[in-house]
Amino acid sequence: MELAAIAQLSHPFLSQLERGRARPSMVSLEKIARALGSSQLEIIAAAEEDQDESPLQPDTVLVRANEGTRGPYGDGEGRLLVHGRRSFHPMEFVGANQEPGDFYEHEGAEFLHVVSGIVAVDLEGRETSVLGPGDSLYFEGGIRHRWRALEAGGYRLFVVKEKPEPR
Repeated sequence: MELAAIAQLSHPFLSQLERGRARPSMVSLEKIARALGSSQLEIIAAAEEDQDESPLQPDTVLVRANEGTRGPYGDGEGRLLVHGRRSFHPMEFVGANQEPGDFYEHEGAEFLHVVSGIVAVDLEGRETSVLGPGDSLYFEGGIRHRWRALEAGGYRLFVVKEKPEPR
């Protein structure tokens, strides 16, 4: 019931989702992801992981340029650069938002590396960091954050999120 309240969705709807009797809209999926401190992309990837019933994961994973789970992530699109159950999620993130948008917060630490574009990163209660190509920023989990492009044409980031252990 706590998830229902935080996500502003009905408990019966969430119950139907859990039992596979309903499919969430992208709006509902975003609400659930935010309530869990995650993203739509990570929830989609977790569902794909759950379909793989093998307890053993290969010790190497190759993801080609045209592969990787893609989906909404914040104000842009993410592409996961690894699959399976892993301790961190590296992804490519492409966005063009010049408005700051909502703050995001999650348990795991996060690392950003700017591949292209100029990005302003707001860490709530701290000075805004302006990052250009080749710049990186690491921050611990629990810090509310958001980012935006400072130039037309957008940006491309390499993002690594720690995946906290399940409780």
